[in-house]
Amino acid sequence: MKILIADKLAPEGAAFLESQADVDVTVQIGLAGDGLADVLRAHDGVVVRSAVQITAAVLDRCGRGEGSRLRAIARAGVGVDNIDLPAATRLGIAVMNSASASTIATAELTFALLISRVRNIAAAQATVAGGGWDRSRFVGTQLYGKTLGIVGLGRIGRAVAERALAFGMNVCAYDPFINADSQMEGQVPLLKTLAELLGRVDMVSFHVPKTDATSGMLNREAFAEARPGILVINASRGGIIDETALLEALESGRCAGAALDVYETEPPPADSPLRNHPLILATPHLGASTAEAQEAVAVDACGALVKYLRGEGMTGAVNAGGLRLDLSQRQRAFVDLSDRMVGLLTAAVQPRRLRSVTFTLRGEELARRADTIARHGLVELLRRHLDEPVNVINAALITEQRHIETQTVIGADHGEDRLAITIAQDDETHRVEGAIYADGFPRVTHLDGYAMDMVPAGHMVVLTNADEPGRIGLVGKMFGDAGVNIAEMVIGRKLDDPAGKTIAMMILKLDGAPGKLLLEDLRKAPGILSLAHVELAGL
Repeated sequence: MKILIADKLAPEGAAFLESQADVDVTVQIGLAGDGLADVLRAHDGVVVRSAVQITAAVLDRCGRGEGSRLRAIARAGVGVDNIDLPAATRLGIAVMNSASASTIATAELTFALLISRVRNIAAAQATVAGGGWDRSRFVGTQLYGKTLGIVGLGRIGRAVAERALAFGMNVCAYDPFINADSQMEGQVPLLKTLAELLGRVDMVSFHVPKTDATSGMLNREAFAEARPGILVINASRGGIIDETALLEALESGRCAGAALDVYETEPPPADSPLRNHPLILATPHLGASTAEAQEAVAVDACGALVKYLRGEGMTGAVNAGGLRLDLSQRQRAFVDLSDRMVGLLTAAVQPRRLRSVTFTLRGEELARRADTIARHGLVELLRRHLDEPVNVINAALITEQRHIETQTVIGADHGEDRLAITIAQDDETHRVEGAIYADGFPRVTHLDGYAMDMVPAGHMVVLTNADEPGRIGLVGKMFGDAGVNIAEMVIGRKLDDPAGKTIAMMILKLDGAPGKLLLEDLRKAPGILSLAHVELAGL
């Protein structure tokens, strides 16, 4: 695989890639625009930090057309503001980050900012360096007994909470994505709203990604709800705090001080009041700037990229929610089965507008990776209907754009492993069911109500016919006359209620491809109601 390092990276990252026998490494720093796109087209993956801008225009240029290889982008660090996620997802390009590698460094910086701000460390040091010694100007506040509010109780938020508790602080948090009343063995109560948290804390620290919901979340209205004299710490992402509202709150006394490591514009303009306000402690985005963190984020990003490109799993996924590629051998076998089931189902069904797709999985091992197994089946279904690239990254987006409802259902009972796929078209519903038995072979057990036991592989012909004497003999003779050998034949029967007649289904596995003329003759044969040819992968 070919991997591009497009940004300044800790040398340990490049060393890791170069140590992999199946990796060819290119280092080109400073690329932008069309030049970046043209280089990306020739690589399977790319590692960046924050300097390189992988925009929608870049991705559209490099991600379409023949010869484009780009499949994955790894960000050595947390934020992916420099990568256009919607464009990457639309093109089926996986985006990963190495957020966990900088957890400790960011949590330690957050606490350093908090301590430095409440004890006036920066201002006091500047006074001493200038020859002064005015102790009375720098009387601070102790942390013990104070209440710290944490917005976003993820990895970094929890690490900050641990340190605050060790200092004897009270800690509470706001995180709408945690459905509980408290966390960390009851030591951290979870409040229902941001306003409720701001109204009861002495200091607040933000640890959330920048999204539409979090941008400017600490604004004028939020400051109006806050306890007077609140201290604000932000070492997460710029833009979480409305900087104009912050300056107004500092001037009015509503906010007693702030410590900022990130800014809406980085770096802030030279004349920005954020740089020299007496109540703001400002640092230049140092969250992950430790030697240990830089090495860790580089190695983790490169490792995640190689792992994904090898098909061994996905770590730090940013645009592939619910997707896990670290499948067991049996789970992978059901992915293969789902592909074969979809191939058989789509061959047997007349193409009509697709309204919904439901994957039903039973069995404890399948339940653990249900979404991923279903996503693979969805890719196979879409691939057979669309001429645009489809993979596990963009399949969900494509169904959303086309208003196709998708659902994954886990069977209530944990019996033997089973998979069923149901598709609803304009006026019809079709269903295929399958299993893998002790012999390890994929098997289809039901197709549209016809019970069977067959291994779907190779060239197959699926036909339905009126359940009348002589149909099997007729079909067999036509294949024999055409010189096509039938390796296996499976027959199912069911009552066609509207007509009051029994309809039979024949599925024939062949030693080779049937000719076009044979298929046309079969369609015209007496009693044949429908016919389809499908070619599936060999075992």
